[in-house]
This record gives sequence, structure tokens and C-alpha cells, in this order.
Amino acid sequence: MSAAAEGRPGRLGVGVVGAGRVGAVLASALRAAGHAVVGASAVSEASRERVDTLLPGVPVLDVPDVVERAELVLLAVPDDVLGPLVDGLATTGAWQAGQLVVHTCGRFGVGVLDPARRQGAIPLALHPAMTFTGTSMDLARLADCCVAVTAPGPVLPVAQALVVEMGAEPVVVPEEARPLYQAALSHGADHLVTLVVQAAQLLRAAGVEHTQRVLEPLLSAALDGALRSGEDALRGPVTRGDAAAVAAQLATVTAAGAAAGTPDVPETHRALARATAERALAAGALSPEQAEALLDVLADDPAR
Repeated sequence: MSAAAEGRPGRLGVGVVGAGRVGAVLASALRAAGHAVVGASAVSEASRERVDTLLPGVPVLDVPDVVERAELVLLAVPDDVLGPLVDGLATTGAWQAGQLVVHTCGRFGVGVLDPARRQGAIPLALHPAMTFTGTSMDLARLADCCVAVTAPGPVLPVAQALVVEMGAEPVVVPEEARPLYQAALSHGADHLVTLVVQAAQLLRAAGVEHTQRVLEPLLSAALDGALRSGEDALRGPVTRGDAAAVAAQLATVTAAGAAAGTPDVPETHRALARATAERALAAGALSPEQAEALLDVLADDPAR
């Protein structure tokens, strides 16, 4: 095992494969921690500009050259590219014994790096639970970020130390739980974006121009309450068991969706209200009779 894998990593030569929003930022964070970025692959013009901005002086190289130069290879590529990339480099014998190979995909653990491991490389999986802009602003945001860490037991401290050096907080996620971990983040973040966009759309239909100003304090408070208190933060007519108000809301949203040609809005409203009613019942906030009345109102639209 290399010196880099014995406890806290030393100063390493880092190579970045994929200088996109994530790769360039994480490489910059490692550079700020004292590691040397020895090369980056960047295909698009945007990626090349990112290297110039976040990694000034770092040479843009072909992928095999990046891997050859690096003691730590940071693979920041899309999920569907990662497996074939690792396997293709293994076919050419590119991986080196003792080399740290780190990928940033959420749904994979270290199993996807097996072709590199079989050639003596040390596999690590690090996934930051944040949205990246690909700018220096992300470096400050890393301080409030958790990073999912998956690694073989003997080198788990190495992965955790790298995360701490980048300014983030490591959270260990077992290999078999990575797909569920990614699904949880996607369900929370991606669906939250859809929900907020839909709420803004309804406000605009109601004649409200500055939707962000109206929504931001309300949604920020709701998010804070949900993170702190779970179902105890539920408010509104569903939680009160007011079936008449819920029916009126659903009718209004359905009419607005039909007028705007956006049937996804009432469908989402119905599904989320039903889920809220079921959770409120499970939490004891609704009686069985109240929940039954609500669920009758929120049953699937027979016209569909």
C-alpha cells in the first residue's frame, strides 16, 4: 500500500478526468489544501474555461496522460460514462499500483472501479450532496456540504480525510446503499425544483408578478421546519382535515392547469396532498374518519 493510503494522505499529484462543474471545483478545493493538480481533461469550451478560471496553470491533457501523471485520479464524469471509462483504461493497462482512484457519481460505490482495483489502484467513491455551479462560489458552499464516502475499510480514513481537506463533512454510505442514497437526494432536490416551479406558475396565473419574493420566505420556513421537525411541521387544510377546503383547492388548481395547458400541476397537487394526508394520519394528526374524507376527495380523477 502506498504512503498515501496509510492514514492521512500526504500531498498528492491530482489528475482530473472531466473538468465539468463538479470536477473543476473539487480539484480546486484539493489544490487549496496543498495538493498539486497535475493535469485535467476538458473536451468542451466551457470545461476549458473552467480550467483556466478555477485551475490556472494546469495543463489540459488527454485522459490517458492525466491518469499517467496522477497519484490521485478524480473521475468526475456522468454515471453512464464512468464504467466504460474505467474499464477502457484498464484494458490499456493505464491504472497504476497504489494510485488513488476517486469517482463522484452518487449511485455507484467502489464496485464500478473494480477494473482499476485489479491493477492495484485504490478505489474511493465521494459524492458531494450539493448542486454545483462550476464557479468559485461552490468552494465556499463546500463548508456546508456533506459528502457521501464509500471505500474499502482499510482506506476509509483516506477518503474521509480528503473530504475534510476539501472543507466538507464526510458521511459514510455503505456500498449496497448507494443507489438508495442517490434516489433520496434526487427525490428531495429534483422534485423540490419541480414543486417550486409549479407553485410559481400558479402564482403567475393568479396575477402575481414577483413570485420569488412571495415564495422564498414561505418555502424557506417550510423547508427549515421539515428538516427540523418532520411531519410535525405540516400545516394547511390537509393536516386540519378540512376536506371541503381541499376539494376547493384541487378544483381551482385543476382549472388553472387546464387553462394554462399544464396538466402536470393538478396531478402533482393531488398526489402530494394524498401523500400528506396519509402521513398526517400515520402521525396521529388526522382521525381515520378525517383521512377517509380527504382521500375520497383526492382519489384519482375518473376523467383520466
